[in-house]
Amino acid sequence: MSQATVTDPESADAPESASGAAENPVGARVKALREAMGFSLRDLSERSGVSPTMLSQVERGSTSPTLAVAEKIAAGLDLSLSQLLRLDEVQHVVVSRSGDHLVRNSKGHRIEELTPPLPGQRADVSTHRLEPGAVTGGADDAPMHEPGSRETAVVIEGELVLVFEGEPYRLSGGDSVTFDADLPHHFENESDQPVEFIAVIAAGLRRG
Repeated sequence: MSQATVTDPESADAPESASGAAENPVGARVKALREAMGFSLRDLSERSGVSPTMLSQVERGSTSPTLAVAEKIAAGLDLSLSQLLRLDEVQHVVVSRSGDHLVRNSKGHRIEELTPPLPGQRADVSTHRLEPGAVTGGADDAPMHEPGSRETAVVIEGELVLVFEGEPYRLSGGDSVTFDADLPHHFENESDQPVEFIAVIAAGLRRG
């Protein structure tokens, strides 16, 4: 007996594409959420137990995941199956408890995601702590943000340096900076004390 596959409720009556496969936005949603969380296909594969090949096929829309596979992918993205499939969008308030926040550490850079990875979310808020001498933008950090994104960083404590397209901007506690987040940039802590700041990233705001 073949396994049931996931059909997005928004596309149940969608016309078939030229290839004969029904349009399925679940794959695009998985890709957007994965990239927003800074995960590679291999990262999500390790978190979900779904092979990178299968994940790639799902994201491209060349295959529809079974319910079992979709549930594994959702778990890898810290979502319920209903959240991934947008079956519970009537919920207008989502509380993100401190103990449930996604936390990543990379070479003196601690990132704590304050906003949950909800489908369709266009803004993310995170706190950052840079140890003395630490720099963001390393191989283990999230990739550059999607085209049109803007980022605002607010320094809570310490001295922070934003290097934007090669030019440094020095910030102290209480200072903030807003910049085009899809252009080359990174943060540095040149001081001998840790620096803490909040970053707010809004996707797709800029037009040209």
